[in-house]
Amino acid sequence: MEDTNRLTRRGILQVGSVALSTAASLTVTDAQEPVTGPKNAALEAQNPDSVRSPETDSGTVSPFKYSFALARTRIGSGGWTRQVTARELPISKDIAGVEMRLNAGGVRELHWHVEAEWAIMLYGHARITAVDQEGRSFVSDVGVGDLWLFPKGVPHSIQGLGPDGCRFLLVFDDGNFNEFETFLITDWLTHTPKEVLAKNFNVPEETFKQVPSKELFIFQTEVPGDLKAEQMQAAKGTGVVPRRYDFRTSELKPAKVTGGGEVKIVDSKNFPVTPIAAAIVRVKPGGLRELHWHPNADEWQYYVSGKGRMTVFAAGGHARTMDFQEGDVGYVLQSTPHYVENLGDTDLVFLEMFKSDHYEDISLAEWMAHTPHQLVDQHLHVGREMLAAIPAPETVITPL
Repeated sequence: MEDTNRLTRRGILQVGSVALSTAASLTVTDAQEPVTGPKNAALEAQNPDSVRSPETDSGTVSPFKYSFALARTRIGSGGWTRQVTARELPISKDIAGVEMRLNAGGVRELHWHVEAEWAIMLYGHARITAVDQEGRSFVSDVGVGDLWLFPKGVPHSIQGLGPDGCRFLLVFDDGNFNEFETFLITDWLTHTPKEVLAKNFNVPEETFKQVPSKELFIFQTEVPGDLKAEQMQAAKGTGVVPRRYDFRTSELKPAKVTGGGEVKIVDSKNFPVTPIAAAIVRVKPGGLRELHWHPNADEWQYYVSGKGRMTVFAAGGHARTMDFQEGDVGYVLQSTPHYVENLGDTDLVFLEMFKSDHYEDISLAEWMAHTPHQLVDQHLHVGREMLAAIPAPETVITPL
């Protein structure tokens, strides 16, 4: 019935009487097939709301989805990496993302960059190191669900631990960030005259004769040694950073729990070093991350697991629905309303990331609940009984 209605609304109103009789003879199967001839059937199957969009979609909305599966993968001896930036997803001007896999012993070499680096561990274990502006060190081991934040300009490294290395997501507070063009220790020394290096460290020039002639980037070496021993060695003379660069989400209570799922908020209120706010959202099958928007920043999304869809309303009567699954990136401009719905049979887990040190959102339901009901009903004609039943506090994830 639904497809027959779509045919009537979209097709019949736009054709003449001859086409009307033809359309009327179509079966439901015919109506479900909008494209004849060549097509990418596998891609269409992953994006049903693009092939046959909801009736509420309208007009043109700038693309707000890109998949890491389409990104170029750079492979090194110790692992691989790929990125989604404003070059791949032009709307994503505030934030860029990087996926990385390191083998046990694989190293993302000592480096730094202009942008702050937020990260979450998706698999395995890693050792991270950093040194701040006063020479104070940070060495820690992180596992699945743990976060870290390296401030702008702070040099750091990441190394996979046993038994099978790690995989993680990196998030940077600049959409034009380029993981393939960072400041690397090998690259810097290679492009500095050896006599200058010798003078800087007060050692013979031949000390540097085996410095690699090109960057290592991601390379394979042995698994690091005892954590406590490395922490003591790194902290000698200057101590450790005063505020930790890592964060255990397993120890964080959800900010909101309903029958439909839960959300954890990580921002500067509970992770003081971060200039990037995050919401870790889990939506149960059939659940909904309610209609809302974010007034203080664009939202960059990463889908960790499950399947869902999101409709973005872009004002001027324009709206677009797109489907998302594991490894996809979504992007919603500041103050642009949207929702995320779980259409799969497993939990939908995704990240909401913001170039802001604090998290903010405004819920449609909360707005309506705290506006005089007579005024709202004069707009929407939904009845005051319905408005009075809206929960006073924000739901975030609708109960099932």
